[in-house]
Amino acid sequence: MVGFFFRDIFLRHLEGYPHVESPARLEAIIDRVKAGKVAGSVEFIEPGPASDEDIELVHDKSYVSKVLELEVKDHVVLDWGDTVATPASIEAARYAAGAGIDAVKMVLSGNIDSAFCAVRPPGHHAERNRAMGFCIFNNIAIAARHLIENEGLDRVAIVDWDVHHGNGTESIFEDEGRVFYISLHQYPHYPGTGSADDVGSGAGAGYTLNIPMPAGSGDLEYLAAFTERIVPALERFEPQFILISAGFDGHGADPLSGMLLTSTAFERMTEIIVDVAGRFALGRIVSFLEGGYDLDALAESVEYHIAALGGLNIHS
Repeated sequence: MVGFFFRDIFLRHLEGYPHVESPARLEAIIDRVKAGKVAGSVEFIEPGPASDEDIELVHDKSYVSKVLELEVKDHVVLDWGDTVATPASIEAARYAAGAGIDAVKMVLSGNIDSAFCAVRPPGHHAERNRAMGFCIFNNIAIAARHLIENEGLDRVAIVDWDVHHGNGTESIFEDEGRVFYISLHQYPHYPGTGSADDVGSGAGAGYTLNIPMPAGSGDLEYLAAFTERIVPALERFEPQFILISAGFDGHGADPLSGMLLTSTAFERMTEIIVDVAGRFALGRIVSFLEGGYDLDALAESVEYHIAALGGLNIHS
């Protein structure tokens, strides 16, 4: 059973505010999941909120308190222009962070086999002390740090296939040898980070793998990167748990990228990770929604992704 972590508060983030990262994204996903072939294999679960201490696992205390104490009457810009909070956003961000913690706990306990966190706001651009790129708190980083500090794991892998490099996640773990951060992303592209030369530092040297991809890359190029670079790297690391920053904005229909991926590519990439997780991590995977802005392409890609998480063949 795949846990589908969702709360109505995620639909209220940016409600009524014109933004590409809109509530319609989640509405399209939920409609597709409920009406599609994965419906019988998905358990909808309402996550609880992350505590201040949970969020401070990766974010500076001063930043956390500054964000959580905000009283938003209409809207407020949290960075230089693209990360906006509306009245429900701060609560949504707390629950988005909580979803990852609840998901990894339930997978560890065996109550569910894997999980997809259908959260807004997304997280992988958020740095220790600032919001960025539509992201307020770094949901996947909080879950990874929870696994290390509170669940006693030694090797957690993060695979980030969002079309934009997850600068926040990389910077949080750049000197951490217990978290292996892997990203393949359009390059050069926002936010301008993610060079192949960035491999981590100190205790984390060698535990960052950036695979910059040129605009126009599609299924063949991405799957080759998985089989030739990502799978061997994961096999050497032998992860005990795999987290996925699942952005679907590399789809050929997406307005914010120059990539040419199909929904089938996201399905196949998921199947590859499921295989690795089955061999090293007792099958333990939790996935987090990041980008994806063409509604039809996003909904189909998520359905294919969830099907692969659950080992379903929905094409027959």
